[in-house]
Amino acid sequence: MVTQADVQGWAEGLDVVVEQIAPQFGRAEPRRRARAYMRGLLAPVERKNGWQLAEAVGDATPDGVQDFLSRVHWDADAVRDDLQAYVVQHLSDPDGVAVLDETGFLKKGTKSAGVQRQYSGTAGRIENCQIGVFLGYAGRHGQALIDRALYLPADWAKDEQRRREARIPEDVAFTTKPKLGLAMLERARQAGIRFAWITGDSVYGADHTIRRWAERHRRGYVLAVTSKQYLGQRPVTSWIKRLPRKAWQRLSAGDGTKGPRLYDWAYIPYSGAAPGFQCALLVRRSIADPMELTFYLTHAPKGILLDKLVRVAGLRWSIESLFEQAKGEVGLDQYEVRSWVGWHRHITLSMFTCAYLAVVRKDAIGGGGSDEPRRRVAAAHCARGQTPAVGTGQPPITAAAHRSALVSMASKASATRPTRPLASTNTAHTAQNPAVVLEQIAYKLGHPFPYVGAEVLIAWILFDRLA
Repeated sequence: MVTQADVQGWAEGLDVVVEQIAPQFGRAEPRRRARAYMRGLLAPVERKNGWQLAEAVGDATPDGVQDFLSRVHWDADAVRDDLQAYVVQHLSDPDGVAVLDETGFLKKGTKSAGVQRQYSGTAGRIENCQIGVFLGYAGRHGQALIDRALYLPADWAKDEQRRREARIPEDVAFTTKPKLGLAMLERARQAGIRFAWITGDSVYGADHTIRRWAERHRRGYVLAVTSKQYLGQRPVTSWIKRLPRKAWQRLSAGDGTKGPRLYDWAYIPYSGAAPGFQCALLVRRSIADPMELTFYLTHAPKGILLDKLVRVAGLRWSIESLFEQAKGEVGLDQYEVRSWVGWHRHITLSMFTCAYLAVVRKDAIGGGGSDEPRRRVAAAHCARGQTPAVGTGQPPITAAAHRSALVSMASKASATRPTRPLASTNTAHTAQNPAVVLEQIAYKLGHPFPYVGAEVLIAWILFDRLA
């Protein structure tokens, strides 16, 4: 039975996070700013921009927020390292899955670091945008974004004036998305993050260095490739031309809005794996349109069951769910900074806040396994479309994909409330008051009734909306 003491503990967990990253800020004022910023990201405000974040924490102007992101001295990479240590402490799973992907951030103008007209999978077309490459982590205890890098197009990399204006460090050169992803995998390995699998789309699957890295470090992978991929001097499409009908098995890669995502799957081994592993071509065929095929290169321990590989392939969707949650709940895409430094600072704190919510959810309902399917319920004020789902039949690594128990640490600011200067006393009461926290959980989850007592509200949150 969840009690008010439990909820108060979840609220106080944010203070623990701030204490963990406090050494990266040196002085007391930046530490207070970090705490206030993360509280603002959790606040039920419509957009997490400078003005609304400032109002949420009691500032008269956004100057303090902007200074914190752009001019105050602190290292976003060091905070990212703290985030990874936090994930190791709270969400680690020896069967975890590392997921590589990128997402677009639509922008106007030409001044924001790395912005240009380029393809955005988020928009599904060429747009004026920035592209961020991310590493996600999915384990039985929850999911989190654990690393990030702003993609710098080649034209930006060689334009010295634009680089100076956007405060791009001199040692940052043009780097392909797969190389950015590979660097993230290596950082995660060195940070002690336990993951047995790597998955990603064809941008990363086609890169042989990622596959060789996984084989060298004895990691499994299920990486998508295009139909133009060659395997053993032959295109992958030629490997399935003479497969007998019995070679195809109908399996679910996870739940969608209409139930299990059923496809026909074929598994074709080939040589070249690390000792004790087996490489194979995995093919997904649409039931409705047998000509619609998706190809994966896999590297897995010998004797692995096909349904396990299918479930790992389905976890490719988990990072899309993470992007949806981070953008909708903690303002991942709502920043108003143009500099390289500002982008990495905002994104890192947003990721850390999202990881904190994953830990709150784990503590609230104990994570979840294949016998504990959950459905994600989008808050009315921030829903942005259908969240890609992963669900029934999945192993424990997918359980927290759908919804974190969302705890807001700041009350919604009133237009008539006088602003207050930022101080440590401004942030303590809300974070430690279980009643306020419960009201804000209800707000986030769209609870239609006023606060009616801890037991009723907790029961509603945990058993109705998260069941």
